Amino acid sequence: MQISTQGKIGPYAKTRKRITVTAISFCVFLTFLFYNLFSLQFLGYDYYKNKVYDQITTSSALKAKRGNIYDSNMNLLATEKTVWRIFVSSREIKKQEKYQKKEYSKIISSGLSSILSIEYETVLEKISNSNVLDITLKKNATEEEYKKVIEFINDEALSEMVFTEAQTSRYYPENTLAAHVLGFVGSDLQGLYGLEYSYDDVLSGTDGYYLYGKDANGNSLPSEYSTYIPPTDGYSLVTTIDSYLQQELENQLETVRINHSVENRVTGIVMDTSSGAILAMATTTPFNPNSPYELDTLSYAKLAESGFPEGSDEYKLLKKELLEEMWSNKAVSETYEPGSTFKIVTVSAALDAGTSKVTDRFSCHGYLSVGGWNIRCHKAGGHGSGFDLAYGLQMSCNPTMMTVAERLGAKKFYEYVERFGYFEKTGIDLPSEAGTIFHKPENIGTTELATASFGQRFKVSIIRQLTSIAAVANGGQLVTPYIVEKVVDSEGKVIREHEAKEKERVISADVARTVSDILEKGVSGDGGAKNAGVDGYKIAAKTGTSQKFDILDENGNSYLRIGSTVAYSISDDGGIAMIIVVDEPTSAVKYGSVVAAPYVSAFLTKALPYLNYKSDAEIKHITIDNYVGKDINEAAKRLKEFGISYEVIGNGKTVLKQTPTENDSIIYSNSKVILYTEKDTDLYAVVPKVLGLDISEANKLITNSGLNIKIKNLSSSAAGGAVVSTQSLAYGTVVPKNTVLELEILYLDFED
Repeated sequence: MQISTQGKIGPYAKTRKRITVTAISFCVFLTFLFYNLFSLQFLGYDYYKNKVYDQITTSSALKAKRGNIYDSNMNLLATEKTVWRIFVSSREIKKQEKYQKKEYSKIISSGLSSILSIEYETVLEKISNSNVLDITLKKNATEEEYKKVIEFINDEALSEMVFTEAQTSRYYPENTLAAHVLGFVGSDLQGLYGLEYSYDDVLSGTDGYYLYGKDANGNSLPSEYSTYIPPTDGYSLVTTIDSYLQQELENQLETVRINHSVENRVTGIVMDTSSGAILAMATTTPFNPNSPYELDTLSYAKLAESGFPEGSDEYKLLKKELLEEMWSNKAVSETYEPGSTFKIVTVSAALDAGTSKVTDRFSCHGYLSVGGWNIRCHKAGGHGSGFDLAYGLQMSCNPTMMTVAERLGAKKFYEYVERFGYFEKTGIDLPSEAGTIFHKPENIGTTELATASFGQRFKVSIIRQLTSIAAVANGGQLVTPYIVEKVVDSEGKVIREHEAKEKERVISADVARTVSDILEKGVSGDGGAKNAGVDGYKIAAKTGTSQKFDILDENGNSYLRIGSTVAYSISDDGGIAMIIVVDEPTSAVKYGSVVAAPYVSAFLTKALPYLNYKSDAEIKHITIDNYVGKDINEAAKRLKEFGISYEVIGNGKTVLKQTPTENDSIIYSNSKVILYTEKDTDLYAVVPKVLGLDISEANKLITNSGLNIKIKNLSSSAAGGAVVSTQSLAYGTVVPKNTVLELEILYLDFED
């Protein structure tokens, strides 16, 4: 029988196959092994190195100090201070209560609630309803509270149950001052708003750490196994803000808010017209960056009036909205219709382009028909006929502006709006700057051109409006507004300084001077901005009142208003410009000439002398000398030389007393100086009530009462609705005869 071997593998072949498989498997294994070794040694080196370090080392973070923020005079506006976290161990409290049979929960709750100003029930509930090692009761305890807590711990032997921990907190020494400019920080000191946000990378610095080795039991190894990386403190900011001017501006804005019952906040900015430096910027009512999550009084009142139950979703949502509104820097982040203050741009553009001249004649019948619409002037009866462009601007005549814009043409008008920077953000070093909302070039028809000529139906930010007007104030060049002047290190060494960008010429210097002269004569003469005048200084100003078309009444009509005034000082040494915008005044009169201009005047009256601007040589009042102790004949002779009338009371030869006193001022020729030459010869007068009276009536009443009069802001033309807005002495007060009664004048002819 023969057996076939076909298809069978011999012993040698089988062995060779096994060797081949084994060799391949070994190669695969070696490849896998080498790959993993390569990955561990090279690709994963950093990862496994850090894993080993984590096992044999431990580290302590070293927090970098956040830089300070200063005003322009190196007054501290923001810094860091040490606060203390007060916390307890509820687990340890319960443990000690069990072993010592003592009610530590109540003892601790009673003591700490009193020291930290926390409700007793709140502390007790936190302790009772938890069983953890760390319950924070207060995060930012003051040094005084910390010392009392330490004393309490020692007195009651609570060192294993109550603890303190020193921490760093951001601190704003001036509380609400410049809050919207400074902003605030979060819990880990990162900037959230304002300069704190814009310059967070500059202020924050770089944290350091202390790294040391540890053994298997977690104990630290000798110092040769440790590494110390020191923190790099943040740099400090020196701003352009002047604390005195900032406080004065905030005071004026708050006065506006109260006097005119403003619903949607009041905003103001003060700028150096040559450099663009912001000297002051504020919005009512400022929050306190030391406690930014606490609503201001007005916002809290809105929340309380909502009727939403505390803690409800509606309540939380409204509170969030109110906080965001409170934090918003209205001067930079919100837009408004500029109204008649924009007429400065319209006239400047027309004069620069040569399409209009100052001597051109215009007429106004109370409206102008454009595109099938009768667009009204603010003066219902019109301004008449035959007046020039200067008068049209000073009287804020809408038909004049519409005519000027028509001559300029839509294309040129758009080009000049662009030149004045309206289509770009100013570039101010603050966050969330709003952009302009304007017509597209192809959509500017006759009606759009007409309404835009007097600042309606488009929106700009307040900082944009002031910056553009500053180009007229400084001779025709557009500046970039800024807040931070320089960055310095902890030793005061300057790291970097503000570098002014190249100024872009917007209009010619001659046109800028012409427009400024027109505006100044409107203030010192009988223009609509008389209320912005300042004794002894040349002030150019323009008031405005615009409608708000975002919110309409049930009949589809706009009923909310924005009153504003922009003004700047005219000086050979440069000057300052400022703007006040009053959003939704609810007082009887809502015109910018009444709700904003007088407060511009009040601010500039203090700011200009403070900034050492020279006053005009021709001041409208006379400053008298001190004649007390002088011979009566000599005093009388001197008063005659100055053309001042006088009266002698008594028969003595020496002046014992005088009214008005030295440095008091009188303004009318019928005002009189009283010289007393004997004791007990004073004559008294009763102060009359002159509030709301015409200036001529007030003058007559005051002089007939035997008093002298001083008027702070009298225009060279006092006619046309000038009334007394404030008097320095309350009516009914008995004062020595010829005492000076100071008056402030308000013009109510509403040329907005």
